[in-house]
Amino acid sequence: MKTATNTQDVYARVTDKIIADLEKGVRPWMKPWSAGHTEGRITLPLRHNGVPYRGINVLLLWGEAMANGYSGNRWMTFKQATELGAHVRKGEHGSLVVYANTVTKTEANDNGEEIEREIPFMKGYTVFNVDQIDGLPEGYQTKPEPKGEPLQLIEEAEAFFAATGATFRHGGNRAYYAPRLDLIQLPTPEAFRDAESYAATKAHELTHWTSHPTRLNRELGKRFGDEAYAAEELIAELGAAFLSVTLGITPEVREDHAAYLGHWLTVLKADKKAIFTAAAHAQRAADYLQTLQQQDGKAVAA
Repeated sequence: MKTATNTQDVYARVTDKIIADLEKGVRPWMKPWSAGHTEGRITLPLRHNGVPYRGINVLLLWGEAMANGYSGNRWMTFKQATELGAHVRKGEHGSLVVYANTVTKTEANDNGEEIEREIPFMKGYTVFNVDQIDGLPEGYQTKPEPKGEPLQLIEEAEAFFAATGATFRHGGNRAYYAPRLDLIQLPTPEAFRDAESYAATKAHELTHWTSHPTRLNRELGKRFGDEAYAAEELIAELGAAFLSVTLGITPEVREDHAAYLGHWLTVLKADKKAIFTAAAHAQRAADYLQTLQQQDGKAVAA
């Protein structure tokens, strides 16, 4: 089936790009915070209409922006640029993004009754950064906002964490989420390099916290087998990176997670859909934590 072949090709193209980065020791979801791009506040890539991209497309477009030095955060197709009275410059190469949805097919079951079946599909298409386009109306050449005062950004992050209702305890020299006790253990803030590092570690552990059965009930054993633990760490890294955009902080590259790079490469090389699954779980975790901001949850600190 042509659609299935195209879908598999998209999985392979995206996964191969991420594997190439990991083999260089580079985590694609950390690229926006690398040297030379931190003078502005990191933002999610936006569609032509200002709607943020989500999940795997965030990783793809962050990577493309860093690789090509784009400073704009808005992307659009060739046709969308033309409809705005603009044009993509000759010789510019587009970037891959993906679109996933389902189609409904009506078919007869064994009893001759008509039933509807939803068939998932995915296709890749090409977009261009606004830096590659001439003649766009005013307002499309958006640049990342300057960073605010670090202390103000951290205060907002702490308010976000408090609203989740998660239990935080401090002490020792390790950061981790304890599922049985349903709490997040952290070293004291003074043990971290700076306040941003402390907040980023909280974001990582909060992503783990969303896996609890009373929340998102994230069970990865059937999907990833022996690599389920490494897959959960990948989800937490991606989730923390997605959250960091909202919180205005730089995600933490923890030395104790370097050992997972080999595991991630093993999983991604064996399964071209694995990074899509991980990114989707991470997006769900970030979305879930966002929904808690409208509730009256209150963190418990010890």
